[in-house]
Amino acid sequence: MEMAEEKGILKEAGGSDGGGAKEARGPGRRLHGAIAHKLGTAILSGQYAPGDVLSGEVAFAEELEVSRSAYREAIQVLTAKGLVESRPKAGTRVLPRNRWNLLDPEVLAWAFAGEPDVQFVRDLFELRAIVEPAAARLAAKRRTRDDIKLMKDALAAMRRHTLATEAGRAADRDFHNAILNATRNDALQTLSASIGAAVNWTTQFKQRARALPRNPIPDHARVFDAIAAGDAEGAAEAMGVLVDLALEDTASAMTR
Repeated sequence: MEMAEEKGILKEAGGSDGGGAKEARGPGRRLHGAIAHKLGTAILSGQYAPGDVLSGEVAFAEELEVSRSAYREAIQVLTAKGLVESRPKAGTRVLPRNRWNLLDPEVLAWAFAGEPDVQFVRDLFELRAIVEPAAARLAAKRRTRDDIKLMKDALAAMRRHTLATEAGRAADRDFHNAILNATRNDALQTLSASIGAAVNWTTQFKQRARALPRNPIPDHARVFDAIAAGDAEGAAEAMGVLVDLALEDTASAMTR
């Protein structure tokens, strides 16, 4: 077996992408995904800073006892996400932070694999505070019966499972995704995976050291009620409160 099944797929390094998507992977795909996770997490945590040159593929492959081809494929993943660039003779260099695709669900997962940067967390919530109240406003005007059912079902699943479980967090992602889809705005809908991943990882992060400081499901219920009633301004206001309270809870978790 090649390099002891490539060191147990780097001891099963990595995790889900936070967006709920599952992908059937063979050992090769799992391996380069695990290497990408290891390097991506190191870059997002600051272990490698912008401008740093990563170890060459030969040195890295020997250090981790993995194949050079697996390392090259992992670098291709990081390159596609804007984290690094490779040049002949110059090696693989970490790019400036403003080049990183920070809204990529997998990059978000890497950011929260360690201790996330406080400013980055605030940036995510600022984005949500801009996007989601506007989306709720549009959803209240444009939602269909099917949209309302999707939101209602997601809310029921959140109540049934609670946000302390993966099933509950998946329902939370479904709820926010249903709102974005109800806007009938293609540009907003493209943000659904990113918003869903941000919701998922911040919710998980808040529960690392303790239970959620309060139950956020009633906040979601107020958003749903306003959208179902066609109350555009009420929906936007309720969503704004939901995001603000979520930031407060997350900030509290980061100061512990």
